Amino acid sequence: MVSSKTAATTASCAKRSKEQRLSKADRSSYFARREAAKVLQCVLQGDAKRRAVGSIKSLVYSPSVRNKKATFALVCQTLKHLSIIKDVLDSARILNAKWKRQEGLMYIITYDILFGQEISSYGDAEKFLLLQKDAIQLALARLLVRKKVKRVEDLMALYQIPDVSKPRFVRVNTLKLDVESAFHELGKQNMVQKDDMVPDLLILPPGSDLHDHPLVRNGSVFMQGKASSMVAVALGPEPGWEVLDACSAPGNKTVHLAALMKGKGKIIACELDNERVKRLEDTVRLSGAANIEVLHGDFLNLNPMDPSYSKVRAILLDPSCSGSGTTAERLDHLLPSYAAGRFSLIHKLFSGHASLFLSLCIYIYLFKSGNAFSFPC
Repeated sequence: MVSSKTAATTASCAKRSKEQRLSKADRSSYFARREAAKVLQCVLQGDAKRRAVGSIKSLVYSPSVRNKKATFALVCQTLKHLSIIKDVLDSARILNAKWKRQEGLMYIITYDILFGQEISSYGDAEKFLLLQKDAIQLALARLLVRKKVKRVEDLMALYQIPDVSKPRFVRVNTLKLDVESAFHELGKQNMVQKDDMVPDLLILPPGSDLHDHPLVRNGSVFMQGKASSMVAVALGPEPGWEVLDACSAPGNKTVHLAALMKGKGKIIACELDNERVKRLEDTVRLSGAANIEVLHGDFLNLNPMDPSYSKVRAILLDPSCSGSGTTAERLDHLLPSYAAGRFSLIHKLFSGHASLFLSLCIYIYLFKSGNAFSFPC
């Protein structure tokens, strides 16, 4: 009779053996799906509540995401096919309460089963959906009939969200690298131009893949849109100033302020949301800025008579809603709310242009009168 200890040891050895047999590609795909599922879940929850933690890009570019290229591709492709995936899973009726709580992962794996790469059965979620593969494919066949199309390609065309082609903008973090050096380094693999409005901004062709570029990974350049990069430049803080950033996370504008101030002076970076504070702190660490103090709290609750703020020369106020209209940069056109037509008219009218307009209109803020904050109407 085999003892329970021997049985446990045998099971453990068998598990290790199975893991060792997994190819490097299988392991990479497994973890990429988990990272993509976490991002997707966050995106969908934020979209449903109309309170996003960050854009698709900013979530993927978080330092906590290791395989950025695969994660970004999986999230975007799953969102493009999300209407089909939801219809298929609803029709198949295979998700119980347990799996519905992991909808992001279910959508990611279903995308791979129907439209992506062949997946292994490593992982409980993968194993579950692969056992239901026939039901999933049958549901897709029924959807083809219901939509009166014969091919999957035709069905995809009915749901397809058009891609919006935009140049790739990157801002050089002058705390770590000068613009000329970044221009030369990026120019080894891409055609690079200097922006004519923002001194430290470079322009690369649409679709330029910089997710794993060493300069991005070490914080020497930030993948930051033009509208976002204009804000700190418009404020024009000088070295030695004290500046208050009212709505800081994810922190790209905050660290841009630090670069413009040459790391001198002080920046008080306010952020209310717990998760966004973590993103902000990650961005600050990556930038190498040493003159930023992160303040976890509501900017509106600050006391302007507090001596702590008596030396503040300027306030940068660029709240989350100022991203309205920047659908191409933020990839908001992939969100369910956009596809369902719930975006307001101004989002659609100003898409691609309001980013410049709104970023210039929503922020400035000088005050020089003692301890009192003063805001223009």
